[in-house]
Amino acid sequence: MLRDEDRIFKNLYNDNQIDIDTSMKNGDWQDVKSIFSKGREWIINEVKSSELRGRGGAGFPTGLKWSFAPKEVGSRPHYLVINADESEPGTCKDRDILRFEPQKLIEGCLYASYAVNAKKCYIYIRGEYVKEGKILQNAINEAYEKKLIGKNASDTGWDLDIYIHFGAGAYICGEETALLESLEGNKGQPRLKPPFPALVGLYGCPTIVNNVETVAVVPTILRRGAKWFSSIGKPKNTGTKIFCISGNVNNPCNVEEEMGVPLKELIEKHAGGVIGGWDNLKAVIPGGSSMPLLPKKICETITMDFDSLVENKSGLGTAGIVVINKDQDIIKCIARIARFYKHESCGQCTPCREGSGWMWRMLERMAKGEASKDEVDMLFDVTKQIEGHTICAFGEGSAWPVQGLLRHFKKEIQKRNNFSPLIDSNKNIPYLIDQHLLEKDNA
Repeated sequence: MLRDEDRIFKNLYNDNQIDIDTSMKNGDWQDVKSIFSKGREWIINEVKSSELRGRGGAGFPTGLKWSFAPKEVGSRPHYLVINADESEPGTCKDRDILRFEPQKLIEGCLYASYAVNAKKCYIYIRGEYVKEGKILQNAINEAYEKKLIGKNASDTGWDLDIYIHFGAGAYICGEETALLESLEGNKGQPRLKPPFPALVGLYGCPTIVNNVETVAVVPTILRRGAKWFSSIGKPKNTGTKIFCISGNVNNPCNVEEEMGVPLKELIEKHAGGVIGGWDNLKAVIPGGSSMPLLPKKICETITMDFDSLVENKSGLGTAGIVVINKDQDIIKCIARIARFYKHESCGQCTPCREGSGWMWRMLERMAKGEASKDEVDMLFDVTKQIEGHTICAFGEGSAWPVQGLLRHFKKEIQKRNNFSPLIDSNKNIPYLIDQHLLEKDNA
């Protein structure tokens, strides 16, 4: 359990004012010149030593990512881009940072920009976060007025300008290269990698893209030290993490806890328990809707960190915990998620564009008890034809929830559908694929 003195986000529940003076009294913007005086190599190494991993979903080591930026600025300027396009269903941690802890993010931008030689920072914020964007812009204005950012930021000799860019509500723009395309004014579609953004990113220039929470914890790490941060949690899964707990719980909430905290403890202690009691638990999606669900048996003992969840064929992702109890229809739940991914696919890759629709339509039939025996295996085959065959990880994000359902609740699908193949009376063909794909022979 995380001790109060180790909490980074002390205003996560808006207990204090969010103006800059209150933030500074609570520890933000302290020792900036002292940290800068140690140099950018020290900052990068300290973040590396802390073992901080990206909090946006992929969990890539942050310090290592920063070290990919060219050491010297050539003919092309460097950019820092903050991914605040929080669109993963079940996830709202960045929203509360933007609303209640904006100065932590802004201060983190200053250190990150210095570390990667970027004098301009863009915060790409989800289009629906209108109020949050206004709060953040006001916080940026306050930081400018105090000369904490801008020309000679915080009297360090470093210049930094921060700009907000609102997206238009596309889930795919949470993928870093699609975000950069959108930022440039193009259609939000992922780019092929390599080249990676660290070398060829925004406007073809070296660019580091980081999640809001990732950057917001950096100032505290630099002030308190990498050893302090790495002492919390588990090896290679260190530090604190904001967990979002929603679904069939008595008290949906965001809570900052240490990495590796037991999932059952998060649900029982912080979220008021499962509606109907722990025995009424059906499954939990541990990391936002794109991660495979886990049944109650695994939820009893699983710990919330990157490696433990991967070992159990799921993932921490954004740490958006969605609790599903026995009052819900698990097949309909996953069908609803599949519909979301069908809607949000950018359409650039054929396996994802076509496969996401196939998965949704088959799941709808399974939920109604109208699927055939062969369709269960066909559904898994479709997920495997999407997974690993697309430009970005959206394909995996759409396929994994379906794989999780088939892995743990296949028997429910079989029981509901009785393995009775539906026959097309016109052609006497087993109804194994979508009806609209079968051409009618009118001859």
